Amino acid sequence: MDQLNNIKDLDNLSLVIHGPNDLRLEQTPIKDTLEPNECLLETHSCGFCGTDIHLMDHGRMADFIVKEPLVIGHETSARVVAVGGDVKNLKVGDRVAVETAIPCQKCDYCRAGRYNLCPISNTQARGLPPKHGCLRRYYAHPADFLFKLPDNVSWEEGAMCEPFSCIVHACRRLNIMAGHNVLVCGAGAMGMMAFLCAKAFGANKVFVTDINKSRLALADKLGADKTYAIDPKTFNDFDMAQTVVKDMGCNPDISIECTGNDSSTSMAIYATKNGGKVGIVGLGGLKSTVPLVHTAMREIDLIGVCRFKDDYPLAIELIASGKVNLKPLITHKFPITEAIEALKFMKKNVEGSLKIMVHY
Repeated sequence: MDQLNNIKDLDNLSLVIHGPNDLRLEQTPIKDTLEPNECLLETHSCGFCGTDIHLMDHGRMADFIVKEPLVIGHETSARVVAVGGDVKNLKVGDRVAVETAIPCQKCDYCRAGRYNLCPISNTQARGLPPKHGCLRRYYAHPADFLFKLPDNVSWEEGAMCEPFSCIVHACRRLNIMAGHNVLVCGAGAMGMMAFLCAKAFGANKVFVTDINKSRLALADKLGADKTYAIDPKTFNDFDMAQTVVKDMGCNPDISIECTGNDSSTSMAIYATKNGGKVGIVGLGGLKSTVPLVHTAMREIDLIGVCRFKDDYPLAIELIASGKVNLKPLITHKFPITEAIEALKFMKKNVEGSLKIMVHY
């Protein structure tokens, strides 16, 4: 294919993990032949999340273990630089958001429309072993999982579509709608997007909790109805729930837990109204201690959230329409040559930092 002539000679600087605390910037091979349904992408922006920190620190994320060098990164926007023979929905030069977990499209889950639960997608999620991620200049990706960005959506917002699509999926799973009162636990990037998305879905009041006062100040600025600075030394999950209920004037219809912390999850359960829902977005340990008796006796639904499912188009539309503004969440930017420093900076959780973005 003429588009791929001399592709092996191009710079493909990549962020590669070799094991715990062993990150390296190095050149990686570029695929020189595309499948008929693939596009070759040139990365522009890529964000980091907690998954990348786990990989850096431990060489693993849950059961995903780094056994050989792995390119990390999965929150990305890119430009199409070549297309396979069967690709009709995209052309060279298009700017795209990249849906990074690739299902088999053949199993019962995929055929039922729940492709995010496809067992194959767990082994084909970019940036988790064994599937190379997006923090490299060039890589090939199936066109069916690329979404063209409108002109008014920036590269950085395009990269944010991956985590934001997880939140859109959560809000859809929880069926948030006009009039609902919502509690969001955690004001990190996911919690911020959760409260913004809940508002866009029509929620009446949205309250937000966190231990980081600067993040809560940003939540206040962006329209949260009330925020709560939690002191972990004196935090009592039941008392905090009663405070939220008193201030809201009712129990929240829906709570979205974005911290993965057992105490925070317990607080969300205590606060949520009888017959309400608690969405589990943040992931902590493999086992959890929460008041399940309360969920049973009060018929509170615990709703699991696994990545995204047909959520990129709505995520992009919410951003493009201005109903959700993600730009204030992007607080720090680094060039690819400083990608290792960027990830270490994120781990420090510096006051005022939220979403870290790396640029090519």
